[in-house]
Amino acid sequence: MLSMQIGSTIPAHNIQLFQARRESFKCQTSPLNPFITTASSTQSLKPNSSSSSTELTRLHLSNLDKLLQKPAPEQSQLLHKEQPFDQKNSNNGLENKGRILLEGLNLARIWPEMKAAEEMSPRNLNRLKRLLSKTEEYSPRNNLGSRWREYHGSNDWVGLLDPLDENLRREVVRYGEFVQAAYHSFHSNPAMSSEEPPYPRYVALPDRSYRVTKSLYATSSVGLPKWVDDVAPDLGWMTQRSSWIGYVAVCEDKREIQRMGRRDIVISLRGTATCLEWAENMKANLVDMAGNDDLVHEQSKVECGFLNLYKTRGAHVPSLAESVVEEVRRLIELYKGETLSITVTGHSLGAALALLVAEELSTCAPQAPPVAVFSFGGPRVGNRGFSSRINANNVKVLRIVNNQDLITRVPGIFMGEEGAQHEHKATNTNITRVLEMLNKNNPWAYSHVGTELRVDTKMSPYLKPDADVACCHDLEAYLHLVDGFIASNCPFRANAKRSLLKLVNEQGSNVKKLYTSKANALTKLKLEREGRSMSMSMQMPSPTCLPSPS
Repeated sequence: MLSMQIGSTIPAHNIQLFQARRESFKCQTSPLNPFITTASSTQSLKPNSSSSSTELTRLHLSNLDKLLQKPAPEQSQLLHKEQPFDQKNSNNGLENKGRILLEGLNLARIWPEMKAAEEMSPRNLNRLKRLLSKTEEYSPRNNLGSRWREYHGSNDWVGLLDPLDENLRREVVRYGEFVQAAYHSFHSNPAMSSEEPPYPRYVALPDRSYRVTKSLYATSSVGLPKWVDDVAPDLGWMTQRSSWIGYVAVCEDKREIQRMGRRDIVISLRGTATCLEWAENMKANLVDMAGNDDLVHEQSKVECGFLNLYKTRGAHVPSLAESVVEEVRRLIELYKGETLSITVTGHSLGAALALLVAEELSTCAPQAPPVAVFSFGGPRVGNRGFSSRINANNVKVLRIVNNQDLITRVPGIFMGEEGAQHEHKATNTNITRVLEMLNKNNPWAYSHVGTELRVDTKMSPYLKPDADVACCHDLEAYLHLVDGFIASNCPFRANAKRSLLKLVNEQGSNVKKLYTSKANALTKLKLEREGRSMSMSMQMPSPTCLPSPS
């Protein structure tokens, strides 16, 4: 039927030419070498040569298939899709098409193992290698000089937070590392004797220009029943009433004192660790603070559990309040005549206790140095009366808060800060009076203190946007986010300095899979290199003395 139609529409002397072109369509579908198909169709223009040309083309294609191997099945189906014949295409167009198809064959063999979305550019890979190295790299330490009071909060950090000033970023990260040193020192030896006073504790400070002068202890107001030790004797230090919670340190390096513009006294406090500390955290009712309050403001109240840990004495250790006030008074007298500052820093429970410490230190001496608090992931501590008391004593507070951190939203209910907002929006109204009455008599009416620097887990290109609660509250995650923060409307800092090694080790399940896989590969390669260097060093004579532990 088809031949009859062809014969009726095409002259007899052109029938062979049409059949040759039909044969060229079949040959043109091969992706291996389009040049051969073009040649075959050219030869087929000659009369009585279509069959031999087709056989020759098939032979060439078969040999080329064996030489280049066959592509992956999915790619093969894609490449063998018949293309419509276009007589207007030039030889250059066919050559370019053939080159693209041949290059596609090489990609097809590795296609199942590679996805473009998961690949990293050499620049990003080198950056990841640097961030995963163990060598600490810090933002530049510029000379603060006469501006040190501004960075210490004299003006409530106005104009320094959004965008974040690079000097302030360095200071915030530095004080966060003082808290990490407190965590490390505690977990290296958490147990504490209940029968004798504790021995002096060594703290590996991140800044060698500081020296630890005093260890600090916190004691719970209640103890666990004796039968707990009988039922679970392995709990050990988790059930002890008194625990090492932080330290006092002072800067003694002349160059660092000159850079900072003053001699800095640091009080660093860790977060919750023992069972009894957790039990105190749960005592969320507000209790009155001792001391005289301004008659204009309401009575200052703080959480019962925090106040217990701050004021309770241990069997062989003084209370946290007594220890820190005594030591700071001693240091103020020791460096009398010098320009001093007091910086209290803490994470979680330590952030809450830092507010209580700072409030008391601000009045511990007739002319007390400026007092500032750098808190990380801190909960609410007291009511609006306590917040007013902090402000009245000129204590400057910078709260670093993660948007996804639930700890920063407790304790208390909506009556705390929302009541204050309503007070500014509408005064002398019935609604305001009701809210004020509820806020005054409500034992859950908490309020935050100070200035806020808000970061967000979702801004980090390394952390999963749905990171769990522990990661969002983790101190290392906080320092990672601060190090990469530029401004609230800007992406993560491309030239972030902080190493990712600790973040990957501690929060590996919350780091994006791409970076954990790359980190594992880079770490494995590094370990292999270190293993080879170790084996070579073992062949060499050993030194006569051991290296310094530092």
